[in-house]
Amino acid sequence: MSALAGKDVAGEITFLARELKAPVIAATFSALGDQARAEGWSHEEYLAAVLGRQVASRVANGTRMRLSAARFPQIKTLEDFTFEHLPTAPRDIIAHLATTTFVARKENVVLLGPPGIGKTHLAIALAIKAAEAAYPVAFNSATGWITRLADAHEHGRLEVELRRLNRYRLIVIDEVGYLPFDAASAALFFQLIASRYETGSVIVTSNLAFSRWGETLGDDVVAAATIDRLVHHAHVIALDGDSYRTRAHRTGPPPAAPQTTN
Repeated sequence: MSALAGKDVAGEITFLARELKAPVIAATFSALGDQARAEGWSHEEYLAAVLGRQVASRVANGTRMRLSAARFPQIKTLEDFTFEHLPTAPRDIIAHLATTTFVARKENVVLLGPPGIGKTHLAIALAIKAAEAAYPVAFNSATGWITRLADAHEHGRLEVELRRLNRYRLIVIDEVGYLPFDAASAALFFQLIASRYETGSVIVTSNLAFSRWGETLGDDVVAAATIDRLVHHAHVIALDGDSYRTRAHRTGPPPAAPQTTN
């Protein structure tokens, strides 16, 4: 005789699901049980279906939490990215990066090229792939990261903040080179890159070739030391193409539909 004979089985499952903190099991076991009986599932098939719903929900919730914590300015995906304006873009390398193995290997990605060609879109899209693969990620502009580190430095907790940032398996540093750094900011940027050397991954976007990073960091020596640590284990992708913003401006809005009169 079943150990649950004479008991309120549905109530027992609901109680156990609550104790296991598995609300999806509580919400789905009854409907799936009806489906299992109707379709002749085995006990193992029914159990796998119920547990599968719970796991799928936890994965989806985890991804949503990681995307929220990353603080992306907007959601951009690789599926939404068009390569028509980047005829020389290495699609095979980008597809490989989308597998997120570079994060597991603690490698970096550097996207170089003129403004408006989609570097930030690609950086966000790759970081979203990492979040979907269960890696904690964080996004900010170069100036945003420096502001954050400068505040930590001012309050005597720079080392603590750098260690805290290393909990993220991937950080995105957007728009290096758009605004020049003073000496203190350049030193903080170097410390950020150095703190992640062989410990975590970085995606960097920049409108400047490496040969011009001395201009934005204000010191060729600091620039060389920063680049050395950044590219030692890195995929450097130089992009060149037509700015989508400029192209949209040239082509203008689509023509208005002709008006009809009655």
